[in-house]
Amino acid sequence: MKKRVLFICTHNSCRSQMAEALLRAYYGDRYEVYSAGIEKKRVNPRAIRVLGDMGIDMSRHTAKTLQELPIRTFDVAVTVCNEAHEECPIYPGAKKILHKNFEDPSEITGTENEVLSAFRNTRDEIHKWIKEKFGNK
Repeated sequence: MKKRVLFICTHNSCRSQMAEALLRAYYGDRYEVYSAGIEKKRVNPRAIRVLGDMGIDMSRHTAKTLQELPIRTFDVAVTVCNEAHEECPIYPGAKKILHKNFEDPSEITGTENEVLSAFRNTRDEIHKWIKEKFGNK
């Protein structure tokens, strides 16, 4: 039976979406993966683009709040930003809580190349962390 994992972020627009897509793409045979936000915005097109660079299609992902999740119990809930961790230091439906703050690339200003570089850096950090935490289980 697959373990259920929930990634929580502030808006469910970038970091939690990338984490969901990466865990599902690499370890979807072992994990049933979800993401949600404290509130929701649309999925950031740059997040979709940089995951697409890796061959992972996030184009059908939609942002959702915790209240909109189809299920309420998880083996692991992961907050991927400090704000979400402060809002949800515990998630009642989770057996285990993890926290790892990743930089929000949507807050970076600069040229398009500089902003995309920030998105790629965050994507790569999330990817590395997921391999470390979930890859050897």
